[in-house]
Amino acid sequence: MITFHELYFIVYLQFRSFLKWILRKTTKLCELQRICYGMPSGCSRSQAVEYSLNYSKSLEIKAMTSNLTTIANEGRFNGRNQRTILEKSVMIVLQVKKINPHIHRQFIISFTRCLEHIWGYQQLIHEVETLRLLQFDSSVEEHENKLTRLWTALQPDVPLESRISRQWTDIGFQGDDPKTDFRGMGLLGLDNLVFFAEEYTEAARHVLSHSQHPQFGYSFAIVGINITSMAYNLLKDGAAKTHVYNTCKSVPSMRIFHQFYCYLFYEFDRFWIESKPKNVMQFSYIRNEFENNIRDSLSNQSTVFNINFVVNTV
Repeated sequence: MITFHELYFIVYLQFRSFLKWILRKTTKLCELQRICYGMPSGCSRSQAVEYSLNYSKSLEIKAMTSNLTTIANEGRFNGRNQRTILEKSVMIVLQVKKINPHIHRQFIISFTRCLEHIWGYQQLIHEVETLRLLQFDSSVEEHENKLTRLWTALQPDVPLESRISRQWTDIGFQGDDPKTDFRGMGLLGLDNLVFFAEEYTEAARHVLSHSQHPQFGYSFAIVGINITSMAYNLLKDGAAKTHVYNTCKSVPSMRIFHQFYCYLFYEFDRFWIESKPKNVMQFSYIRNEFENNIRDSLSNQSTVFNINFVVNTV
């Protein structure tokens, strides 16, 4: 038996098809052309193209999108392969929609950018997930070096006495060996912390100093890993598309995710201090409130989180 929601969806799709036919006849442009010509670049345009492609009835376009998803999920949407894939995909759309490439060169440029956004984002999810699943291994020199770099960036004037040391608690780890704190987010949590500490050193040290506040203090590294989890979830459920699509000029990179994380960590620290928590037991409540605010901001398709840290002495 068909439910109300299923019936509504069926009626909606039929009406959408009829409306598309009317607009095609009156404007002489297909839906993808109307989107690329009529909407501003960034999130609005790329999400509209994504929606249109997902609900296309063309078997050729369905096969094309399926192939692009497979390539992105395998991490092959890059380099020369990316250019070849994009050219083939655009050609399929031109043929299916009967678009003259000589007349509609701007459409090709705009549509290609949208494809870069959509499947670059899909590939970014794959890259982030791969790092999250990679566990910290003390026998891997690269992993150990990253820990050392984190300490050096945050505590340049304080020598680390030994690899296993209570000193790690000074930057917010739970015990003598930080590796145990990366179990949930894997190497992704460490990479985020290192990026913040090395790329935005002044801001990271500023946040660290806040975490050591006698009244409003918190565990810097542990909270940082928690923010990694937040950034990961926002990326994976698609909420972060608004920021990513509006920021990227081409294919989203891991650097974009790291910068997104830095913004969240810095802003969470500010939100935490302004909330004046009675104790750390309020962390979950304040964290959830902060995430809800971020999601509200991302629901606006024009949102861009500018990485422009203003460090003060508060």
